[in-house]
Amino acid sequence: MENLFKSNSLVGRAYWLIRLRWVAIVTLAAATFVAGRLMKVSLPALTLYTMSGLLLVYNLVLYKLLGYWTRDGKEPSPRRIGGILTFQISADLFILAAILHFSGGIENPFSFFFVFHMIITSILRPRWQSYLHATLAVILFGGLLLLEGAGVIPHYDLTGFAGHGLYRNGTFVLGFLLVFTITLYLVVYMTTSISEQLRLHQADLEKANALLEEKDHVKNEYVLRVTHDIKGHLAAIESCLDVVLNGMLGPLNDKQKDFVERAHRRTTKCMAFVLALLKLTRMKLSGRLDVERFSLRNCVLSSLASVQSRAREKSIVLHHQIDPAVEEVLGEAVLIEETITNMLFNAVKYTPAGGRVGLEVKPDGDFVQIKIVDTGIGVPEAALPHIFQEFYRADNARAVERDGTGLGLAFAKQVVERHGGRIWVENNSNGGSTFTFTLPNHPAPAPVPL
Repeated sequence: MENLFKSNSLVGRAYWLIRLRWVAIVTLAAATFVAGRLMKVSLPALTLYTMSGLLLVYNLVLYKLLGYWTRDGKEPSPRRIGGILTFQISADLFILAAILHFSGGIENPFSFFFVFHMIITSILRPRWQSYLHATLAVILFGGLLLLEGAGVIPHYDLTGFAGHGLYRNGTFVLGFLLVFTITLYLVVYMTTSISEQLRLHQADLEKANALLEEKDHVKNEYVLRVTHDIKGHLAAIESCLDVVLNGMLGPLNDKQKDFVERAHRRTTKCMAFVLALLKLTRMKLSGRLDVERFSLRNCVLSSLASVQSRAREKSIVLHHQIDPAVEEVLGEAVLIEETITNMLFNAVKYTPAGGRVGLEVKPDGDFVQIKIVDTGIGVPEAALPHIFQEFYRADNARAVERDGTGLGLAFAKQVVERHGGRIWVENNSNGGSTFTFTLPNHPAPAPVPL
């Protein structure tokens, strides 16, 4: 349901009223059938069914009119939509009064539906309009009761349901109208007060959310600049260490070589961390993904080839199954291939020597499902809700690999969700884990907004 308190959701409010009216049409027809056929209540059924049909046509016309005004993403003026809302609420009050006239008037408990209308108008329209609609409801229903009591218009008894003659009892009618009027105005007062408080509260929340988004953007830009500078320094250190390690400045004794190799390993790991952080931050800061059609099959095979040598070193069986129906998808090929490669490397890294890692790609309705299954260490239950968070690493993963970045799965989640898919992990009953993500099979042929 659209947020009915947002100032820019007038079209949504108009559609919301139309949806409620579909329910009212069905309710009117069903209540007429149940009361007339099952409860044997005397009703002008044909008239009420005709009113249901007219209400159906009226609602359909409003629906088509709104659709015409908003097609191709057009946004009608607030004045026009506000006028439609006011017209709908006013017309509904007339319709309800007419329905009550043909179904018992004061004897019909559905007169309480006026209260329901007051709640709706108090939520959707300004306070002054709500009081005007309450006044209109009092005039319509009060006039109906007074005219029926005076014999100016006929009264339709609910024979078989309620006592008769109440509409002629002036004291009862005036007392009923007094309570009815007080109730409507009290409902309008309370509902508009609550609605205004909610609107103010929502405005504060929107301001706070905008401020947080701005701060997050500033933080990401800062991280991007700092990590970019760090990457340059690390690249210089790594190249210097390469020169020394390769003996280009002369031979090293064993102790010197050991220390240089340690420094080189640490620098390489630090560089991998910085590069991963740069990728993730750039993705957050970028506004769009430029997508194109590419072969997902070739992308998967390329990722498998990248991981094959590492799997062979650990005597891990790396097998795959790609459904023949899977071929081209629309997306950012480089990001998707890197995501699959990273997840395969993870599976191989955390699978003991002699284990198995499998990759399965198959259609899944409007999506393509990529599943990576391993016989590795699995994911502790406590870590499952956090496994895709930035910098998070499960305890058992730290035990296997102390210096991981904790960014690989966060990067994968960003890529998948920006393509309109989803990603999740499950532990296998016989050990290991299964990472699964989906990509839309036929996305809209346009850049996907982030």
